[in-house]
Amino acid sequence: MAKYLTQEWCALFKDALNNSKAYEDSAKTWEGDFYFVTEAGGPVTEKAYMYVDLWHGKCRACEIVTDVTKYKPAFVLSAAYSVWKQIATKKLGATAALITRQSKLSGDMTKIMRYTKAATELTNCTMQVPTEWLD
Repeated sequence: MAKYLTQEWCALFKDALNNSKAYEDSAKTWEGDFYFVTEAGGPVTEKAYMYVDLWHGKCRACEIVTDVTKYKPAFVLSAAYSVWKQIATKKLGATAALITRQSKLSGDMTKIMRYTKAATELTNCTMQVPTEWLD
């Protein structure tokens, strides 16, 4: 079991994505990278950044980043820890979190909305990672 917001968790998430035929099929034309940002609050003492590079249905990189200037991703998706946990455990859809403003996105929203199936499969992959949550 890997603790959320660790490099070990990122490696398992990357593997889950790269081994998912459903994700590969739904994101076969996707090109874009993200910072997934967990806001400080609750068990998270300071803002945490996870960099994820997604390219044509594969994950080329996934890492916890301490220097936020290291990458300039096309998208930044941020939410509170409790929201990320709800998304990762499928108690809240990623698209629903955006629409209800429980998460915030910077980047091309039109592009994101064309790939809602890929977002669903991305969430399905998070459920495959045996996660030790922080609370």
